Amino acid sequence: MRLVQVLVSEEQQGAIVDILDEEGIDFVLTEEASDRDLSSVISFPLPTPAVEPILSQLREVQTEEDSYVIVTEAETVVSQQFEELESRYERGGDPKDTTRIAREELFDRAEDMSPAHRTFLLLTTISSIVATTGLLLDSAAVVVGSMVIAPLLGPAIGTGVGTVLDNENLFREGVKQQAIGLVAAVAAATLFTLFVQATNLVPPGTDVLAISEISSRVSPDLLTLVIAIGAGIAGAWSLTAGSSEVLVGVMVAAALVPPLGVVGIGIAYGMPIVALSASVSVLVNVCAINIAGLGVFWYKGYRPTTWAKENRASRETQRRILVFILLTLVLSGFLGLVSYDAYRTSQFEQELRSDIPAAVEASTGADVELIDIEVQYDDPVPFQQPQRIVVTVSVPPGQEPLSLTDRIQQRADTRIQSSLHVPGFGPLLDSNQAEINVRYVLRETE
Repeated sequence: MRLVQVLVSEEQQGAIVDILDEEGIDFVLTEEASDRDLSSVISFPLPTPAVEPILSQLREVQTEEDSYVIVTEAETVVSQQFEELESRYERGGDPKDTTRIAREELFDRAEDMSPAHRTFLLLTTISSIVATTGLLLDSAAVVVGSMVIAPLLGPAIGTGVGTVLDNENLFREGVKQQAIGLVAAVAAATLFTLFVQATNLVPPGTDVLAISEISSRVSPDLLTLVIAIGAGIAGAWSLTAGSSEVLVGVMVAAALVPPLGVVGIGIAYGMPIVALSASVSVLVNVCAINIAGLGVFWYKGYRPTTWAKENRASRETQRRILVFILLTLVLSGFLGLVSYDAYRTSQFEQELRSDIPAAVEASTGADVELIDIEVQYDDPVPFQQPQRIVVTVSVPPGQEPLSLTDRIQQRADTRIQSSLHVPGFGPLLDSNQAEINVRYVLRETE
């Protein structure tokens, strides 16, 4: 619920009191003692969904120049008339309106969520450094901690609110802070990783792609979009409902901060493919978060106060959503290839595991038993290639099935013929690049 205070002139007082009486709203009228044209303050509590419609009625009485309204949170109101008012708005209002704050409050909260540039830059830099530390230490707890620091939800919210309410300054500020945040995070992660390398805080020769917290983010697939879209919807919805955005901000940071750290690590270690892959993930997530936020604000019915501004805001919202969708679709092509590669890799391995036993059974030599099949891949950036196929078999003393390696190679070649070929990358799976190793284990005689 909210407490609304309206500073009014003597000429406006009667009309505003009539509106409040007609709506069944309790109010208190206090005479203004300062030397102003506005002579009194009217204070009244409102259910949150009632704030915007009541203020819209008051705007018809007050001009924009002399309007002075303060809206604050109210903890408790003990009044039967207020309970009836609350019930009326919750029962009879549009379902989208019963869980949303007024546009004025939305605008103010969006502005408050965008901190000063120096604070935003400092928090983003610290968050990126902490995330990079967690990635290099392979510590999920540290990576999660970095997300709490990141102030990345505010700029995305500002971009959406500025668009639907036709406030170009708020929109531009949101876009600028998002761009500054991404660049600052990558720069901080890169410089910190270079420092770590120079001081040997990470042992020389460390294979960073063997670190699970890093390797899991160098081949992003389409499921990463689910995280970003969910974060954008949750952030915008919690803001319009007047709820806390702190935990939602962590979810937004989860889609952005760790990949930004991986970009910096890839640059510092001279691995451009790693940096490019993680960068695509970041950009897709940024677009998806902005699309989700814009969609929620427009769905909840936030519009400017005048028809001309509403018409312009509608055009700009549609245009910007279309731009974000096109960017997302283009960048998602890369995610789609990674997802398809993961599917083909899994399918190839499953089919190989079903075919090799047949090759073993058909091999020369009697009494050969299959013990294990292991498919080893090269660095997963961004597409995996089978590097080595290791087959372990058990044979009796004095017997060695010499034709087994050729049979396994033939089976692998047969399974790879339908592999997808991508311009610039070649086949996503190529068994001819894989080395076939057969390990023979001598079976103990009984």
